[in-house]
Amino acid sequence: MPLLPDGTRLSDWLVIFIELGVIWIVVYAIFRFLRGTRGAGVIKGFLLLAVSMALLVRVLGDATDSFQRLRFLFDRAFNLLAILLIVVFQPEIRAAFSRIGRTNLFKRPRAQIAGLAAEIGEATDFLSKNRFGALIVLERRVGIGDLLVGGVELDAKPSATLIQSVFWPNSPLHDLALVIRGGRVWGAGVQLPLADGSDLPAELGSRHRAALGVTEESDCLVVVVSEETGHIRIAEGGTLSSPIARDAVADEIERRLQEAPAIVDDVVAGARNAIRREGP
Repeated sequence: MPLLPDGTRLSDWLVIFIELGVIWIVVYAIFRFLRGTRGAGVIKGFLLLAVSMALLVRVLGDATDSFQRLRFLFDRAFNLLAILLIVVFQPEIRAAFSRIGRTNLFKRPRAQIAGLAAEIGEATDFLSKNRFGALIVLERRVGIGDLLVGGVELDAKPSATLIQSVFWPNSPLHDLALVIRGGRVWGAGVQLPLADGSDLPAELGSRHRAALGVTEESDCLVVVVSEETGHIRIAEGGTLSSPIARDAVADEIERRLQEAPAIVDDVVAGARNAIRREGP
């Protein structure tokens, strides 16, 4: 391997670039993991204190030999940081590995996604115009079977007519969720986990809380039709969209389903939302 003018080998620089790339990916994943969570405040506050103490100790330690004991204690404290973080965020780490084990690596064909989106768009257009509430869950790559409670198994081909009939007023199944799995209507009348409603506007009720709750636990997509206003919204990744125009629902569903997030993003999102639920 040829030597560079400073005496280092070209392979050494290649190793350095690879290491810096890996470090950058890890740091980016951590910041994305923390963004928008309550745990972010804890970590950011700790990092601010740690950086300030590190600068103070290093500056004083380099300027004089009178702070050797302080430097010794500071260096040992940092060795405990990794163990401390693992203990504090143990539930979130466990949830992340659980999501990896449940992940389906195969995507549905584009034509199937387009057809499914069109049927849901037609159904929600009818439901919205008539102010019939609806909650439609589309399972993606992370299975949600362990998040569902009750329900009636249907195993039917999804169609606008079927979806409309499920959410017709006074139907035994209209109050809860309809779940689409593997391109088929898996069941209806399914109860979903509820999110904390403290951050929701007052006009949004239990349907929207259920939509947020299941998307905090998985990568599924949820379409919600408000019974009070007829507004159509989509929940994904623990966030709720603004109202979507009726004629744009199908295109929006298709676009989101085609943008299947990477497995790493699924894990990061799941762990981040776990922190949001647990709180400090």
